[in-house]
Amino acid sequence: MPETFAFAFDRVYQPLLALAGIFPGRADVMVDDDELRVRFGMLTLTTPRSNIASAQVTGPHNPLKAIGVRTSFTDRGLTFGSSAGRTTCILFQQPVRTRPFDVARHPGLTVSVERPDDLAALLNP
Repeated sequence: MPETFAFAFDRVYQPLLALAGIFPGRADVMVDDDELRVRFGMLTLTTPRSNIASAQVTGPHNPLKAIGVRTSFTDRGLTFGSSAGRTTCILFQQPVRTRPFDVARHPGLTVSVERPDDLAALLNP
């Protein structure tokens, strides 16, 4: 049965994120036996569970580097951030793209879900 993880929205940043179409009704992480599906506003990322190398809990983070959609210049890792608190960092065996548009492939994705420990535990083999 699929398990869904809601994003943890910090009230301070919620109005700014809503301007970009990112709000609680359009942001979640869904994990089933076969796939990981992430929705963050109009962006989606889908990959097979077999492509997940590991997941770990990180944070808290600097809000300037954690809120919104971010790509790391260092490693091309992607962040879908709605809070500067604790997050789940998911590493992939093969880099992935977001939809509907993305020119880069990302080796990892950090998400600020409400239950980061539970998501990391579920994704680790």
